Amino acid sequence: MTRSSIGYGIVGCGMMGREHIRNIALLPDAHVAAIFEPDSEMLAAALALAPGARPAASVAELLAMDAVDCVLIASPNHRHLGKLEEIAKRRPLPVLVEKPLFIDAADEKRIAALTARLPLVWVAMEYRYMPPVAAFLEQAGDATGGIRMLTIREHRFPFLTKVGDWNRFNRNTGGTFVEKCCHFFDLMRLILKSDPVRVMATGGQAINHLDERYGGETPDILDHGYVLVDFASGARAMLELCMFAEGSRYQEELSAVGGNGKIECLVPGPGRFWPRHLGDAPVPQLIVSPRNPPGPQLLEIPVDPRLLAAGDHNGSTYFEHARFVAAVRGQGKVEVTLQDGWWAVVIGLAAEKSVRESRAVELAREFALPKSKV
Repeated sequence: MTRSSIGYGIVGCGMMGREHIRNIALLPDAHVAAIFEPDSEMLAAALALAPGARPAASVAELLAMDAVDCVLIASPNHRHLGKLEEIAKRRPLPVLVEKPLFIDAADEKRIAALTARLPLVWVAMEYRYMPPVAAFLEQAGDATGGIRMLTIREHRFPFLTKVGDWNRFNRNTGGTFVEKCCHFFDLMRLILKSDPVRVMATGGQAINHLDERYGGETPDILDHGYVLVDFASGARAMLELCMFAEGSRYQEELSAVGGNGKIECLVPGPGRFWPRHLGDAPVPQLIVSPRNPPGPQLLEIPVDPRLLAAGDHNGSTYFEHARFVAAVRGQGKVEVTLQDGWWAVVIGLAAEKSVRESRAVELAREFALPKSKV
């Protein structure tokens, strides 16, 4: 790709879609060229952020625009795979697709088929690119001497309101452990450099959305739970999720332990939710605690205020797009592949199944990788 500025076509401009638009605007070599968003209010909000973009009445119309060099899919979860297939059929362009890649194990073969039809697919796993998490990833091996136990805790606010309330039902999201937690299962594989073999989970709906009704239905999404994952390497990981804990100082806490010591990462939630009366929002921290000689070492990892203002993910969306544009230009590789996206969803689906059936799920028995490598 030789254009001085890469033109994005945006499919879906809800809260996350608009975060992407704000971060693309910060890139020196990219811009939003076209937008498809069927909700008129969301479309108007998106065009206000990207006044030079052309509105499209359909994905087909967006793909027909010469100014579009790549596509971002930020539509609701259950629309992701269909949009990828439409792009592959009509005009195979490089794609950045929001997580989760899919929501139903029956869709595995459809994903495998995309590998031969799309030149570049990058699954949006923003949490990899949060500056404190990136520092954790870089230092975890040396700090621990080889990770044996990994814990990820997210204590946060409930699911936000979305257009059409699509995120209130498992049939649209894949379930909370898919919708919300595929980020963390992706991090587990990345940090441990191994694939999972067994998933055990417990969870429920204790507080959130119980008094809501949509078409006479009560939302069925989990709001808390634990997930244990055994990996082929022998390492173990745990996720602790609570979605009625927005009073917490830090939203995400990562901890890795090995024979040499422990490393922790503390990440605050979106700054716009931090209570003003408490003063400045917390700064992300990295804590290294060696066994010998003992003595925790704390390092603050501030994030550029411009990036914090552009979204809710500690600057990660900007860094993700910078790498994606480099890949589109042929100056970098895809860092989050279809295979990465597949694994992140499968661990979530296994966790949902474990909760429903009160048993451990052996992945090799109940999920099969597509015949062609994803």
